[in-house]
Amino acid sequence: MKRIRGIFSLLLTLIILSVSATPAFASVQNTGFSDVSPDVWYAQAVAYVQNNGIMSGTTSTTFEPTAPMSRGMLATVLYRIAKKPAVSDSKTFVDVADNMWYSDAVQWASTENIITGYGNGRFGINDAVSREQLATILWRYAGSPVADADEATFNDLSAVSNWAIPAVNWVKTNNIMNGRGDNRFDPAGKSTRAEVATILYNYLSPATTPENAAKALVVYFSLPETTDPNNMTQEEANSTVVIDGKVLGNTQYVAQLIQDNTGADIFRIEPRTPYPTNHTILVDLARKEQDENARPELASRIENLAQYDVIFLGYPNWWGDMPMVLYSFLESHDLSGKTVIPFNTHGGSGFSSTINSITQLQPNATVNRNGFTVSRNNVQDCTDDVAAWVQGLGLQKK
Repeated sequence: MKRIRGIFSLLLTLIILSVSATPAFASVQNTGFSDVSPDVWYAQAVAYVQNNGIMSGTTSTTFEPTAPMSRGMLATVLYRIAKKPAVSDSKTFVDVADNMWYSDAVQWASTENIITGYGNGRFGINDAVSREQLATILWRYAGSPVADADEATFNDLSAVSNWAIPAVNWVKTNNIMNGRGDNRFDPAGKSTRAEVATILYNYLSPATTPENAAKALVVYFSLPETTDPNNMTQEEANSTVVIDGKVLGNTQYVAQLIQDNTGADIFRIEPRTPYPTNHTILVDLARKEQDENARPELASRIENLAQYDVIFLGYPNWWGDMPMVLYSFLESHDLSGKTVIPFNTHGGSGFSSTINSITQLQPNATVNRNGFTVSRNNVQDCTDDVAAWVQGLGLQKK
């Protein structure tokens, strides 16, 4: 068995070298699936697993990203990664029919003790794979390595089954799987097909080491229209979230979530002359600045920009555009050679054409179009979405 496991480790190494040529921040123009938009957080991972023959769609046009990953699907995916080795042992499960798309994969996974049955003659072909099961199965496939770091620190670690602890430590240490938000691993949660695609992408991509890890900076502009959590007007509530009794601007909150998930540094864009917080006056001023193509003077600049490789750039959508103070920032800071990843909050307009504007203003930067955009109505509940998006980018902190 050790010799067989060694062969699989060698195969995995060869696969990593041969199929991980996709750039870390490649822009996905077309995923090939009608239900996977190019701008969702898992688009690049879905395109990757599809292009490399690792995962296919549930139909010729759909991927079903939110559908749970079944045990039969996962066995088949790992069997493909292993280059479909010959199956010789005859291990039969009462719920595994012969000559089905999953038959050889299940037999192989069971023989190698990567995915075992339930002990009652059943494999559970259509059973959903939980997150702790996924971590354990991937860990077994990799040869049950020992994590070379301290135990994973998740708020719900006590809920992880004892048999899954070594695997959870390993996937966390190697930046393969992270939590779902609020530092929760959610061990019993079902693994979706989008999550599995992203995790496999992380697993098969070259490891990020401290020596070559990208250094990131979150840059954002946000304007909460009040600091008082009590008796807000509707306009004030639209521009803010209240977290633990503290009022934060919508974009400010998303920026902090990104910082929490990436470990990035953070910088707040502020105009030298502060914007008014009265909603009517602010709206009129924002429109006036756009009409005049104004460039508000910045209160401060980033002096150590050269040390950063990745810039998360956040802003609210004002009148279908970035606030003009963003133009001041982009025209006074050279982001050449850096990866710029936009994120924004809005009242219904999404990014509008702002990503195109950023690209025009920074022609020598790589602007990742897989940005994060969230309605002001959903900011309070976007914690898990931000965590999943950051993981899809491969920029989650270890």
